[in-house]
Amino acid sequence: QVQLVESGGGLVQAGASLRLSCKISGRTQSSYYVMGWFRQAPGKEREFVAGLSWSGVRTDYADSVKGRFTISRDYADNMLYLQMSSLKPEDTAVYCCAAAVSPGRAEYVYTSNLRYDYWGQGTQVTVSL
Repeated sequence: QVQLVESGGGLVQAGASLRLSCKISGRTQSSYYVMGWFRQAPGKEREFVAGLSWSGVRTDYADSVKGRFTISRDYADNMLYLQMSSLKPEDTAVYCCAAAVSPGRAEYVYTSNLRYDYWGQGTQVTVSL
């Protein structure tokens, strides 16, 4: 089992930056994990934001956040981050981190929420004009 706890959300103005954190705990030593960030706005479906392969070599981003968001991982501290800059009102959502057991050492990045096994509770990000 893996537990994920997000933090760092808040209310910011358009154009501001924010860094989300996700603490990873549990059986992190026995498996490799693909990590991802997803978000869900009111009345909308959950959508992929950013993903990271188990080693951190590969990343993928939704077109709407490319060039503005950066996903990263601190393996020593078991943390996952999402650095967000140039925030827009349309970025307003609950952001969740997710983990998927990686099949071996292939460098996969998953964009579908159906591929992920573990989820955090989420942190609210609100961007005002």
